Amino acid sequence: MIHHVVIEVSDLPRSASFYDALLSPLGWRRHVNGTDAIGYGISRPILFLTERTGVRAEGTMVSLGAPGIAAVKAAWEGGTNSGGSNVAQPGETSAHGSGSYSAFLRDPDGHDIEITVSQD
Repeated sequence: MIHHVVIEVSDLPRSASFYDALLSPLGWRRHVNGTDAIGYGISRPILFLTERTGVRAEGTMVSLGAPGIAAVKAAWEGGTNSGGSNVAQPGETSAHGSGSYSAFLRDPDGHDIEITVSQD
């Protein structure tokens, strides 16, 4: 079981705006709201952002589960409207089994984020 994940970002306030918009439709909220770290989750913080100068994404990819197709669309839209860049618009995919629906985007530092739901 994964206890938590830390993503290093170059500008914490900018990244917080992106992740607020991305994670809210998935039912996530801020549990930790510090000047040096922000922690998100549903019932407890499991995704932390910390600021570090000179961050390079270098292959970081996180896949987040969504409660439904509408949440995938809303999270992708929130992220792309808040500093993220589109990689793949929301749509059906076979990557996670039949009936899967996913979207991909990059956060402001270039970390790849997938939002997905499996309908099977």
